Amino acid sequence: MKWVTREFVHVDRTACPWLIRKFIDLEAQFIFAPTEKIAEIAKTQGATPFDAPGVKLGHRNGKCSFETIVEEYKLEDPVLHELAKIVHSADTRDTELAREGIGLSAIMTGARYNVNDDFEAVEKAAYVYDALYTYCKIKLLRRKYKDELAKMNRKEQREFLRKKMQEETTG
Repeated sequence: MKWVTREFVHVDRTACPWLIRKFIDLEAQFIFAPTEKIAEIAKTQGATPFDAPGVKLGHRNGKCSFETIVEEYKLEDPVLHELAKIVHSADTRDTELAREGIGLSAIMTGARYNVNDDFEAVEKAAYVYDALYTYCKIKLLRRKYKDELAKMNRKEQREFLRKKMQEETTG
């Protein structure tokens, strides 16, 4: 399936392709275009528009496009919802929601200047979102097992969390 968004990617337009490829459309093909060409490309190429003015999968009701896509596709993964807070914070500069958003915004700002085009930016940003997804998973596990973890040293905590992550992945 084809997806189209605005060119010159930053936070939402690197996070959304990661989300789409991981949880919605493993074979997604992305088109990056000037804002004024998005509707035409969506129509002529059958591409789903996202993170552009006036599209269904864009900013709405105070949510960034990442959050809108999570909602529209009914993605219930609590880890994704935690990651959505970080993306929202970075994309909207609402740093009260997730302090990690400040770092994500800085990383994506710098990353734009370290790549040749939007395709490379999205490709390289995937590692950042994979790492943030794992970070959010650990954060939720720490909350869930707070009492057990308090009785362990750092090495034991790390092994405990690794085991819990593997259990959730396999079972």
